[in-house]
Amino acid sequence: HVERHFMAGEIVRDAVMGASDGLTVPFALAAGLSGASVPSLVVVTAGLAEVAAGAIAMGLGGYLAAKSEADHYEKERKREEEEIERSPETEAEEVAEILANFGLMQSEYEPVVAALRKRRDAWVDFMMRFELGLERPEPGRAMRSAATISLAYVVGGMIPLLPYMLLSEVFMALKVSVGVTLLALFVFGYVKGLFTGSRPFRSALQTTCIGALASAAAFLIARAV
Repeated sequence: HVERHFMAGEIVRDAVMGASDGLTVPFALAAGLSGASVPSLVVVTAGLAEVAAGAIAMGLGGYLAAKSEADHYEKERKREEEEIERSPETEAEEVAEILANFGLMQSEYEPVVAALRKRRDAWVDFMMRFELGLERPEPGRAMRSAATISLAYVVGGMIPLLPYMLLSEVFMALKVSVGVTLLALFVFGYVKGLFTGSRPFRSALQTTCIGALASAAAFLIARAV
C-alpha cells in the first residue's frame, strides 16, 4: 500500500502568487502603455523596471509573511510551555477534552493524557496542533518563500514583454502579447487547478478572465487619458 499525497502546498501557493501577479501586472502595464501609443522600447523599459520592482516587493512580502508566521508560532509555543509549567492539571484537562471531542472514552484517553504528561515536548506539540491549530514552520521557509515568489514573478512577467522585445510596432506587439499572455494564463490556471485540487478548467477560465479584465482596463484608461 503506497499513499500518494501532495506535500508541496506552500511552494505551490508561493509559485501561484508570484506567477499570477507576474503575468497580470506587467501585462496590464504593457497594455496600458500601448494604449498611450508609446514606442515598444518604452514599454520594454517600463515593463522590465516593473518586473524587477515587483519581484523584489513580492519576494520581500513573502519573506515577511513567512517570518511573521514563524515568530507567531514560537511566541505561542513559549506561552504554551509556560502554561503547562504553571497549570499542568488544567492543561491535562484540556488534552482530555480534545481527545473526548474525537470520540474517545475516558478509559481510552486517560492513558494518552498520562503518557503526554511524561513527555513535555510531545505535550506542547499536541497542544500547539490540536488546541491552537498551529503547525511548526519548516526551517528556512521564509527564504524559500521569498525566492519562489520572486522567481515565479520574473518568469511570469517576461511572457507579456517578449513580443515587445521582438517587434518594433507597438500595436502588433500588443496583439501578440495579448494572445501569448492569455494562453499562458489559461495554461497556468489549468495547472494551478490540478495542483490545488479545484476544477482545472474552471481555474483556467478564472485566471484568464482576471488577466484579460486587468489589461483591458489599463488599456482603456491609458487610451482615454
